Amino acid sequence: MLGLAVLAVRVMGAVAPASPAAPAREPVSPVIWQAKMPDFSGASYNKEVEALISRFEESIGQKLLPGAKHRVGLKIYTDSGPGLATPIPLTRAVIATLERRGYAKADIFLVGLNQQRLRYCGYLPSLVTGKSPFEGHKIYVLESGRYFDPVWFYDSPLPSRFDPILAQKSVENFDAETTLDQDRKSFLATPLFVDADFWINLPVYTDHPVLGVNGALVNATLWNASNTARFFRSPASAPAAVAEMSAIPELRHTWMFTIVSLERYQFIGGPWFNSLYTESEPLLWLGTDPVLLDALMLERIDRWRKLTGFQPVSDDIRTLEFASVLGVGSRKTADAKFVPAGN
Repeated sequence: MLGLAVLAVRVMGAVAPASPAAPAREPVSPVIWQAKMPDFSGASYNKEVEALISRFEESIGQKLLPGAKHRVGLKIYTDSGPGLATPIPLTRAVIATLERRGYAKADIFLVGLNQQRLRYCGYLPSLVTGKSPFEGHKIYVLESGRYFDPVWFYDSPLPSRFDPILAQKSVENFDAETTLDQDRKSFLATPLFVDADFWINLPVYTDHPVLGVNGALVNATLWNASNTARFFRSPASAPAAVAEMSAIPELRHTWMFTIVSLERYQFIGGPWFNSLYTESEPLLWLGTDPVLLDALMLERIDRWRKLTGFQPVSDDIRTLEFASVLGVGSRKTADAKFVPAGN
C-alpha cells in the first residue's frame, strides 16, 4: 500500500505558458446546490440546471460570461456504455444555460474518451441517420490521441510495460530509454484547461473494483488522460494517480464545478452497466468539491450494497483519502450543506 508520505504531485515535464485566469469562483466548498427533479425530461433539466447555475453565480458574485478564450468545455461520461452515461437532456440543458450567458454553439465543446461508446450513447452522429443532438458542437474523442500535448503530462514511475530483453536489443529506430521514459507518462487532455475559459464536469456514478467510486474525480483524471491502464495493476496505484492528477493546479484552476444527476447510478458490478444494480433518485447536484460529491455517493453505494446483501466498498481503497490529503476536497459528508436551488 502506498504511504501518504510519498504522495506528491509529479506532473509537468516542462513549463507551459500561463493561461489567463478563469472566472472567479469560491474555493472548494462543502455547499451542494440541490434541485429536486419532478421528472427527467428535457424541460425539467432545463429549468433546474438554470436554477442551480444561477444560485452558484449568486454565491461567487459573478456571471459565467465569456472570457478571453471565449470557449467552455464539458467533460461527459459514456464509458459504462448505453444506460449509464451522462444524460443527453442534462448536457443539452447545460449548453442552453451557457448559450444564454453569451457562448455561441461553436464555443461549447464536449470531451469524451471512446469513440464507439460516445456513438452508442448518442453523443456522436448515428451511422444510420448521420444525425446528432449536438450538431454545431465539437466533440473531442481522447482515444484518438489528437488532444494531448507533450508539454503537459503526469509523470509516474509505473511503465505501461517493461521488457528487459527488448530493452537490451539493438532494434532499428528503437530508442529503449526514450520509449520507457514515454511509458511512464500519462499525457493530459489539454482542451479543458488550455483552450477554455473554464470547464464543467458531468460524471455518472458507479462503483469500481480498484477505485471504489467512479465519479467526479475519476471522470476528470484517468478518463481524461492517456496511458492510464497501467495504474490498475495494484490496489494503490490507481487511487494515488487519481488524487495526484486531480491536484494539478492548472486542471483545478479552470474546473468550475461538477453537476451530477442521480437519474441513474450503479452500486455494484461497475463500471460496466448492469441494470439489476442501479438506483435512481430525483436529485440534481452542483458542487465545487469533487471529493465531497464522491464521498456522498460512496455512502449511497454502500447503503444499497448492504440492503441487497453485498459487502460495502473496501476501506483499503483510499482514493478519497489520498485526494483529501492533497487538498482537493473533504471526505466529511457530515459537513455537507445542501442548498435548495429554488429558494
